[in-house]
Amino acid sequence: MMKISERINRIIQIKPWEDKDLDLLFRINAPKMMQHIGGPESNKQILKRHKRYLELGSKGCMFSISLLPEQESVGSVGYWQTIWNDESVYETGWSVLPSFQGNGIATTAVKLAIDEASGENQHSYIHAICRKLGFKLISECEFEYPPGNFMRCNDWRYNLFAGQ
Repeated sequence: MMKISERINRIIQIKPWEDKDLDLLFRINAPKMMQHIGGPESNKQILKRHKRYLELGSKGCMFSISLLPEQESVGSVGYWQTIWNDESVYETGWSVLPSFQGNGIATTAVKLAIDEASGENQHSYIHAICRKLGFKLISECEFEYPPGNFMRCNDWRYNLFAGQ
């Protein structure tokens, strides 16, 4: 018998962020989802974030995560250019709605986003907080997110060219 997580891993799809994904962004903004990163954003901030996601262009890509065949939206994942320790890299982030957490959805979605970022051949590394997919712990650091809110975290890095 197939585990739930194995079954879900086979039906996950990421699609570039679209205007219709605004509702998903509001659902992700729930207090439970945002409690460790400064709390929920205002409606105005969510609308600005949605616009940034739509306009990333060559600086990265945000995706909605959906489960097939129903195409139910269950989260977001993406990567974007940033400067870290004087090096141009990608940063990645994701959110999976609470009722879908614990089933390997984020792991699979991040892997799919890594594949997309790797295919662009722009940066050598992508940074995240993730050991499960082979990210290597670089160091402990102070990170600002959202702007004005500093937190201690670990810097994890994945070599996008390692598989080539």
